[in-house]
Amino acid sequence: MSEHQFWFCLKHHTVEGEDGCRNADRLGPYATEAEASRALDKVEERNEEWDHDPDWSDDQLED
Repeated sequence: MSEHQFWFCLKHHTVEGEDGCRNADRLGPYATEAEASRALDKVEERNEEWDHDPDWSDDQLED
């Protein structure tokens, strides 16, 4: 990992360095500011993938 790390703050919706808000309120670390700025997009993409993953379908659960 690079010398500098970045987080996306969920409270302020900004990219922060190491001395930002508490970790419970942010996503990361990311290697670049650009990656951190896309954190919510990445979360949405992953959620969409998981929602449509046939291996994790709630429809397959037995009563």
